[in-house]
Amino acid sequence: MKRTLDKATHNAESIISNSRKRGKLLDTATRIASSGKYALQFSAIKEKISPLIRMVRCTVSKEYLDTPWQTVVSITAALIYFVSPFDAIADFLPLIGFVDDAAVISVVFASISKDVEKFITWEATKSPSDAVLISSAKPE
Repeated sequence: MKRTLDKATHNAESIISNSRKRGKLLDTATRIASSGKYALQFSAIKEKISPLIRMVRCTVSKEYLDTPWQTVVSITAALIYFVSPFDAIADFLPLIGFVDDAAVISVVFASISKDVEKFITWEATKSPSDAVLISSAKPE
């Protein structure tokens, strides 16, 4: 798991700076997390992934400026790990395939929880029309 996560962290910065790759990663993570296919496995992390994705989108679009760079890299690395079907425990294995993904998302979420709380507080101050734009924005 550590080796795969280290590789994801190494790739994160280049993906963040490439709008096409970043968009594909965020869209894929959103699609997988919102899929009912793995509802049992995702129940513990589904609530964590959505704000992480929104946080990256708002940060790279410069709409939200209080996210430290290392936090964006950590989130991106965790999402790369999450969408990769061949990580420490292959995702296609029934019931256990997403255990490592849940662990990685949970650890990253816990390590950046103060940044996430600040983002969610900021997000809550936005008007309802802004919130729709935030959730659907695809930054360049």
